[in-house]
Amino acid sequence: MKTAHALASLAALAQDSRLALYRLLMRRGPVGYSAGEIGRRLAIPTGTLSFHLKELARAGLIEARRDGRYIYYCANLERMSELVGFLTNHRVGAASGTNGSARAAEALLRRTRA
Repeated sequence: MKTAHALASLAALAQDSRLALYRLLMRRGPVGYSAGEIGRRLAIPTGTLSFHLKELARAGLIEARRDGRYIYYCANLERMSELVGFLTNHRVGAASGTNGSARAAEALLRRTRA
């Protein structure tokens, strides 16, 4: 992951509603939620929710899929794994001389799938 992509992902998560939205989608897994269900669960108005979904999608942190007339959103676990790998590689790996990114990314994916 390039530094610019990591910064975009971190910036997208650096807002209360977007962080709550992302955490909700992480817990839900690949099934995801419709925009309406996200709005109800987080009590976010439709216009505001659309903006936050767009920002998370632009950063590559969420994915959308159409099912009939509904759009379902889910967390992009691969992108988060890349972000965790980037952070651990530049932090832990640089400090200890080892690359802990693979282990950290695998642990993240195991937690979200459990």
